[in-house]
Amino acid sequence: MMHPRAHTPPNALSAREAMRLMKKGLLSSEELVAACLARIDETEAQIGAWAQLDRDAALAQAREADRIRKAGRPVGALHGVPVGLKDIIDTRDLPTECASPVLAGRQPEADAALVDRLREAGAVIMGKTVTTEFAFMNPAPTRNPHDPPRSPGGSSSGSAAAVAAWHVPLAVGTQTNGSVIRPASFCGTFGFKPTRGVISRRGVWEMSASLDQVGVFARELQDAALLADVLAGYDPADAASYPRPRPKMLKGSRADVPVEPNFAWLDMPWHDRLSDDVRAGHEELIDALGDKIDRFPPHEKLVALVGVHATIQDYEIWRRHEKLFVDNWGQLSARLRETLERAKTIPDDAYEEALQVKASAEAFFRDFFNDYDAILVPSAAGEAPPLEAGTTGDPVFCTLWSLCGLPSMSLPLLVGENGLPVGVQLIGGAEEDDRLMRTANWLLDTLQ
Repeated sequence: MMHPRAHTPPNALSAREAMRLMKKGLLSSEELVAACLARIDETEAQIGAWAQLDRDAALAQAREADRIRKAGRPVGALHGVPVGLKDIIDTRDLPTECASPVLAGRQPEADAALVDRLREAGAVIMGKTVTTEFAFMNPAPTRNPHDPPRSPGGSSSGSAAAVAAWHVPLAVGTQTNGSVIRPASFCGTFGFKPTRGVISRRGVWEMSASLDQVGVFARELQDAALLADVLAGYDPADAASYPRPRPKMLKGSRADVPVEPNFAWLDMPWHDRLSDDVRAGHEELIDALGDKIDRFPPHEKLVALVGVHATIQDYEIWRRHEKLFVDNWGQLSARLRETLERAKTIPDDAYEEALQVKASAEAFFRDFFNDYDAILVPSAAGEAPPLEAGTTGDPVFCTLWSLCGLPSMSLPLLVGENGLPVGVQLIGGAEEDDRLMRTANWLLDTLQ
């Protein structure tokens, strides 16, 4: 009799399939982690996805997960499944250095709140994935698994690349502007950023308290939903966290739609930055949806929100970390220093006004989703840019949704002119992450 996973190496399994096999006794966590480590050994020199990797610790976690399962003790929602963590997320047993010499060797005393959630769920913390300098704009050394001379995107560079390269089935990233959705698009994974406040940011490097959000990477929709469910929870230590039940995202990803969903497409002025092939791909998708999608001209107030986002982000990163940056000015990249020089000049009243505009935009979209299940937008301008371009890609296609804290998802639906993956982005209503998952599942089924 042929082994049920003879043709699929364990590291290429989805998280849910791996858990199914472990439950049946056909796979151990130790085997799964060992296969992931073997894949990392095989490809890491070419990709560079990992900032910190403790093989012995990962295998020890896996053996403990296996022991608990064999003993018949309770197991968690990700029991024995390896997960990668962006290197701005605090871990008590691995350094968290934020890709900067300023924080080289920094060893947190406690895990971030989301790491606590992962440990409770039985996940194996594989290591820390490469990020850009302080999760900002300066490109990381990580390369795209589909075409190594190209960028994987940023700032969650290593998280997206590790999942795409079959190093791990799941990884965690963060997004302040486009740092989950764009890498997911370039690397051909699912990328999901829940509503701001669904996942606690305690113990995560703070760029902007008003804008920072946690997101996830997976190779399947339901895996992304499962990981987001595990990470979700109220945390009074995070000002953005809210004391209400969270949407059930895995349940949403499995649900049938009660009626066929309605989509909106907003023709924004920055769509002139789209490559011809990506523009054509989205037009085909719009045509395929027919009367299920309404097309809107850009509203001038929405267009202005890009500048509002920049004001808040730059003001807050400088005010939050001024002493750290001033004391270590010479160790910062020229690109970060340029941004900080600009941030110093933002007046308090301009920042306060930007926060007011942000609040009005959030209110606008609360009403908008009474009529629409999702907004359809590009995830990125095109295929992954060459590394020599010195950029992780243009985040503008994500800016509005990050500003408003709306749940956002990149689905690997398109292929560019060079055969590289390109994502399609869906935006949902605040705290309607389960509805967005349900809509995404419908779209995937409909287009297959």
